[in-house]
Amino acid sequence: MPNHASRDYSKLAKTGFLIGVALFAVGGLGEIAGSAVFGGLPGWEQTLLFDMEVLGIAFGLFSPFLFGIVAPLVE
Repeated sequence: MPNHASRDYSKLAKTGFLIGVALFAVGGLGEIAGSAVFGGLPGWEQTLLFDMEVLGIAFGLFSPFLFGIVAPLVE
């Protein structure tokens, strides 16, 4: 049986949250800056930046829940 006690769940939760914040920030600022600088973005770029925002929210919400609550309880 492997020893899972060596995993640092608090660090994983914090890192996941920060990745989520970074994705959300890059997506949001990319849309704002892209529209301001270029006057409009192609559809694929708008879709990419919007998806980054949605994934950022998902990472930011689910990482602390998964690594802060669920994983330690399942262990």
